[in-house]
Amino acid sequence: MAPAPQQAPSFWRSPAGAALLVAAAVGGFYLATEHTAHLFGALPYLLLLACPLMHVFMHHGHGHRHGPHRSSDDEQHRQ
Repeated sequence: MAPAPQQAPSFWRSPAGAALLVAAAVGGFYLATEHTAHLFGALPYLLLLACPLMHVFMHHGHGHRHGPHRSSDDEQHRQ
């Protein structure tokens, strides 16, 4: 029996991923403590940007299906 091929470890579990997480945490802390006014100034724009991003990533629950997967509700609406 041949051994199963091993998958490469996730990027976030590698040393480079850990370093990126630490750098992002330090940068976020610096932003929050030293540039609070700039951060709050960008907040309305970030909220406006969140709306279309939420629509794109969370749109799967609205019944807009592309392909052969149809529910019984779709069939009832057609009759």
